[in-house]
Amino acid sequence: MTIHREGYKSIAVATLIFIALNVLFFWFFGATLLWLCISFFVITLGLVLFIVSFFRIPARTLTINDGQIISPADGKVVVIEETVDDEYFKGKRLQVSVFMSPANVHVNRNPLSGTVVYNQYHKGKYLVAWNPKSSTENERHSIVIKKDNIEVLVKQIAGALAKRIINYSEVGQKVKQTDEFGFIKFGSRVDLLLPIGTKINVALNEVVKGGVTVIATL
Repeated sequence: MTIHREGYKSIAVATLIFIALNVLFFWFFGATLLWLCISFFVITLGLVLFIVSFFRIPARTLTINDGQIISPADGKVVVIEETVDDEYFKGKRLQVSVFMSPANVHVNRNPLSGTVVYNQYHKGKYLVAWNPKSSTENERHSIVIKKDNIEVLVKQIAGALAKRIINYSEVGQKVKQTDEFGFIKFGSRVDLLLPIGTKINVALNEVVKGGVTVIATL
């Protein structure tokens, strides 16, 4: 396991706050309320370790297959439905959405290899990520990856806790399946908009792993 580069600053700040607060607690209450100081230490240490775990990148065997769409994120499948996309395709698409809780790995990976032909950030609200309106009303960042005659839209969506979407993609960039394209801090969701008729390989409420689970077959 490694730590994502986006976590260095957050972990450093959390560690400094942890040290400062515990020094103060032990200074003022160590002599009379040692049990309180120890309890505070354990609780705050747990919070720091949680922040560290949030930015983890676990070692795993990634799935590479040109005929498959691989999950862009860890989490639970919360939407499988036909929808009308007004942002890029201007027509019907098949939507698969993965909800990422704060406990999930938050690295986002390319679901297929190809060329980035669209990249757009949208300001918006911070509705809870499982709200159907979050796909169109929340802060979000969309990219479209084209491979031959197939185009797939990948949408990073901010949630009630997620306040920062990070996306490394650029229009014209050649990307490889399962390579990292972004990160969302502290929980959210990722939508996939696939061609109508695409065979879906997952079910609602299924837990998936980014870069590993096969979402669909082309």
